[in-house]
Amino acid sequence: MIFQEPQLNSLDSDVLYLIEEQRKRLSSFTQSVPHRWAGLLRRNTLAKAVQGSNTIEGYNATLDEAIAIIEDEPPLEERTEAWLALNGYQSAMTYILQIVDDPYFEFSKQLIKSLHFMMTSHDLQAFPGRWRPGAVYVINSQSNETVYDPPAAELLDELIGHLVEYLLQDSRQSAIVTAAMAHLNLTLIHPFKDGNGRMSRALQTLTLARRGVVHPVFSSIEEWLGNNTQAYYNVLAEVGQGSWHPENDARPWLRFCLRAHYQQAATIIRRFDEYDRLFRIIRDIVAQERIDQRSELLLFDCALGRRLTNARYQKDADVSSFIAGRDLKVLSDKGLINPHGEKRGRYYTAGKPLLEARQRTRTRRTLEDPYDVISSRSKIVVEPLLPGF
Repeated sequence: MIFQEPQLNSLDSDVLYLIEEQRKRLSSFTQSVPHRWAGLLRRNTLAKAVQGSNTIEGYNATLDEAIAIIEDEPPLEERTEAWLALNGYQSAMTYILQIVDDPYFEFSKQLIKSLHFMMTSHDLQAFPGRWRPGAVYVINSQSNETVYDPPAAELLDELIGHLVEYLLQDSRQSAIVTAAMAHLNLTLIHPFKDGNGRMSRALQTLTLARRGVVHPVFSSIEEWLGNNTQAYYNVLAEVGQGSWHPENDARPWLRFCLRAHYQQAATIIRRFDEYDRLFRIIRDIVAQERIDQRSELLLFDCALGRRLTNARYQKDADVSSFIAGRDLKVLSDKGLINPHGEKRGRYYTAGKPLLEARQRTRTRRTLEDPYDVISSRSKIVVEPLLPGF
């Protein structure tokens, strides 16, 4: 037996409806409106997901480092344990993005093991791709107390088998509910010696992507979880209650995930609007300064906080080292980018005009709790599409 889907009440169903409407809007934005910056939005969102999921486990990295891993660039600094963890997670996420639309795809125990191997193969002590051989305990790092005692090792294969059976069902339930239950069950079964949290979050993203209406990158709530880690731990503790009790009510967990999906979708929608307005300003700056248009996306990326190097300019603009160096000098002379370091290790960051443009387009909004939204309305009102979309 594993944790079962809780029965949705009318309030849960209304919140789920709001989320599905948001996801349709996201799908409309990503599929029907071509934007030169759309690829950067997908990349940055994936990087924030990789960064967020690993931050929960204590592997801290900057967004620039996460992007470098996604784009298969060498690490900015010496390879660290955090870099290896993020690189492993990125490998698993890349595989997920490749298989989501495979017509022969099927959930299986071996798939779960394979994803775990991709994530943890840099650490053989984690038994990559294998169920843990014995007991493990979740310890509070501050109090050193055991906060969760997972099921015995001899039960793991059977329990994961039940989870796979659940995922293979032709369920009419929302993909959000199915993915949330997959995440909860894998986390609390805790089948691996290490990497259980990352695996559970990746499985949730995979489940969503298989049945979702929006690009897999925009289905993930890992960025949100990375920003709300303590609340994430708290709800798992509330439902888990210290040891394996699959008869417990999973409703607090499901509602937590619904809030996460609603607020993450709101964040992505806001980001669409910000990116669109920022790119328009960058395009105007390029035209006013009479700079080659090949610099637009690179300046846009720089305005968002990404470091710019000669090698990266060559790759993204598809130019020679000589032309890249010449363009970077022009951009630097005009104050659009600022140089740092010596020639061999030189990189560039956003200059004052780009920083001011980013500041003008950045919006700060308090993220609403969807349950409060529903409670405050007599009927569901879906916000109109943002201008320009």
